Amino acid sequence: MPRVRAGKVSLGWREWGKGDTTVVFIHGNLASKDWIEFAAPMFPTGLRVIAIDWRGCGDSDRPKPTAGYSNYSMQQHAEDMLAALDALNIGYCHVATHSTGGIIAARMLLMQPQRFGRVLALDPVTPLGMAFNDDQIGLFRTMMASKELTRSVMATAASSLFVPESMAPNMVPRFREGLGDIQALFDRIIEQTFAVSEGVWIGTPVNLTRERESRQLERRIPEIRHPHLVLWGERDGWIALADLRAMAEAMPDCRLVVVPGIGHSMNLESPALYAGYFGAWFGGLAASSMNMMRI
Repeated sequence: MPRVRAGKVSLGWREWGKGDTTVVFIHGNLASKDWIEFAAPMFPTGLRVIAIDWRGCGDSDRPKPTAGYSNYSMQQHAEDMLAALDALNIGYCHVATHSTGGIIAARMLLMQPQRFGRVLALDPVTPLGMAFNDDQIGLFRTMMASKELTRSVMATAASSLFVPESMAPNMVPRFREGLGDIQALFDRIIEQTFAVSEGVWIGTPVNLTRERESRQLERRIPEIRHPHLVLWGERDGWIALADLRAMAEAMPDCRLVVVPGIGHSMNLESPALYAGYFGAWFGGLAASSMNMMRI
């Protein structure tokens, strides 16, 4: 896979499609650019879609965590992404995010607002951040040493792929029948997850908790004027709907859609449905920032 230099690190990236309209995908925690692998071929023609791995994930470098995981903060990830866009000569683009990618994108939008157009946010961590207690962070440490536990927890991020009865505590999640290649992709994703840096495993919940406690970004939500379409799967047990409603109310141009029968990861659980929303939001847009809304 190709890599791009972003400051002191090199980040893995992938590209799908050709066109004058560019959309950059920012994945979530413990994830990678590959989470849109099945959806991307169904995106509309005329779109160039680029997905970039965070530092510590996928095909990117894995710097040793510094004290307090400061080099894996949401601000650091945002700076990495902006540097990668510079290196790829992407001066203006739209943004698609998933989960923790949402709060990373929020920092990017605030740092360089004129660089970005529309945003499609799938089950995003909002600028409010998230709160993790010691027990929850301890669970992440235990996951680092157990592929079986990692698989069980990650299954809750794509719950509609599994037989509901098998998702009970102390059960082994079982795939529904007929998933085909999606099942193979999920299994590959588990292998990727198990290989991410400690800076992501532990640094993400630590830094999201800091975001929640500081309320720094929460106070700046009204400054984010980019048109947002926010999708939330009604079976998502990770992101609080109340947080999304608070964001939508505070953000000047934000539409929140609750999607039935889907969990936290529509891009994995129903790639065709995700591609449909993606195409409806980004398809047919003018390429130039001159035609975007005034920010």
